[in-house]
Amino acid sequence: MAATRTPEEIRRSIEANRAELGVAVERLRAEVAEVTDWRKQINKHRKQVLIGAAVAGFVLGGGIAALTALVTGGDDY
Repeated sequence: MAATRTPEEIRRSIEANRAELGVAVERLRAEVAEVTDWRKQINKHRKQVLIGAAVAGFVLGGGIAALTALVTGGDDY
């Protein structure tokens, strides 16, 4: 059988839940702001970003050279 609570106990419980929710929302807001700060993320992962950019440049450069060779009929790539 469920224990009955007084209206005052219910009000205190609601207020406590409201306060906890406010803290949780503020914490979430701070975490979202940190994750979406792209400058901070790039600085934090600078090495990985540079490696990715180098690989992308190499692949794109090789792809462009291969496409040019196909279009011009040459074997210069």
